[in-house]
Amino acid sequence: MSRTEAPRPAAGMAPGPVPRLRKRKEFLAVRGGEKRRGPLFLLETRPRGDEGPARVGFTVTRKVGNAVVRNRIRRRLKEAVRTSAAGDMAAGSDYVIVGRVDLLSARFEDICAELARRIRRRR
Repeated sequence: MSRTEAPRPAAGMAPGPVPRLRKRKEFLAVRGGEKRRGPLFLLETRPRGDEGPARVGFTVTRKVGNAVVRNRIRRRLKEAVRTSAAGDMAAGSDYVIVGRVDLLSARFEDICAELARRIRRRR
């Protein structure tokens, strides 16, 4: 395996991380797209126009709680995307997931199911 080639997950293991949105400009571009509201999070999505891999960004506002709470919500969302929702994301699209405080008390299976359902929904 060369240095530039990413390692492949072993059989039965979850896929690797999804490419991320990092810059404020990328997050703001997605705000102009479709919004899918739910009890656990808000999902914003917008096609980019190219056929690159889907990218995802995570946001948790300060209204939700202190840094420990916000980071815990963000970690739960990242893991749900990595393990169950990454395959449902459309290539060439960007997604922003805005976490809500109810994510802390929700079962992880419910988070994964709700995320997959919101991503698959088409208007």
